[in-house]
Amino acid sequence: MISFGYRSRLLGALCSLVALVAVPGCGSGPPPFTEPPVRVLATTTMVADLVARVGGERVTVEALMGPGVDPHRYQPAATDLQRLRGAHLVFFNGLHLEGKMADLFAKSGGRMRAVGVAEALDHAKLRAADADGGEHDPHVWFDVKLWAGCVPPVRDALAALDPAGKATYEANAAAYLKELDALDAEVRAEVEKVPTAKRKLVTSHDAFGYFGRAYGFEVKGLQGVSTASETGSRDRDELARYLGSARVPAVFTETSVPDEGLKAVLETCRRDYKHDVKLIGGDDALYSDALGAPGTPTGTYAGMVRHNVKVIVSALRE
Repeated sequence: MISFGYRSRLLGALCSLVALVAVPGCGSGPPPFTEPPVRVLATTTMVADLVARVGGERVTVEALMGPGVDPHRYQPAATDLQRLRGAHLVFFNGLHLEGKMADLFAKSGGRMRAVGVAEALDHAKLRAADADGGEHDPHVWFDVKLWAGCVPPVRDALAALDPAGKATYEANAAAYLKELDALDAEVRAEVEKVPTAKRKLVTSHDAFGYFGRAYGFEVKGLQGVSTASETGSRDRDELARYLGSARVPAVFTETSVPDEGLKAVLETCRRDYKHDVKLIGGDDALYSDALGAPGTPTGTYAGMVRHNVKVIVSALRE
């Protein structure tokens, strides 16, 4: 359940932005594109990284939400409107990851060129999830092969806007798809180091469902698919019971989600089930809804995936 105060603040901010977008005289459409670079605004760091890999030197990419920002709870600022309207193209994840922000794109009346990179994925391959009104789990990037399916929409949107760069976008996309195929194989090889019986991944919120499905882990999160939902004592007690009965050795914090809830669960598990569980955090916290800082190993999608897999395997293999 979403708290009333949070929902009211978020809806208020979104209504203000939607109203501004719809105001006559605030621009009849997105800025015209004449020559590179294509100015791109991406909602999340994962999407920004994807666009940068496909666009190469023909694009400049800015992320609306930086490292450590939770897209489920992001509250748009008035200055975001200028950034959105100043972009030649806007790329967002979709599948309700950005919550009500999708209303900005749907109600812009053509004043933005907005592309949801995950919206075109085969819905038969998506996990069902009632996430703050969303029908599907939006965390598709945790299955590397599924995330590869988000490359073509980026390639095609850039080529449609910048036909002179079509060959470049196609070549970059093809090269990146090969990298992602190799990354998927690398992940599969690494997780084999964890015995099947020990593949139990418990995190702050239910973001790793696609990872579990693709690579053979049982996944549980304290919060649901959306961190905008709140947890209660029943949720914490149920997770503590699971940890105690399954003798799970470690749980993982996330860089974009506070860890107070997990700490409370571990206290309950220690008290009621006489089982100590290691809390993996700090530099070893998992990256879920945002990449690391630019210029760091986790500042890219591939680097984030490798970090997460290394931490998970190290904590669960013994």
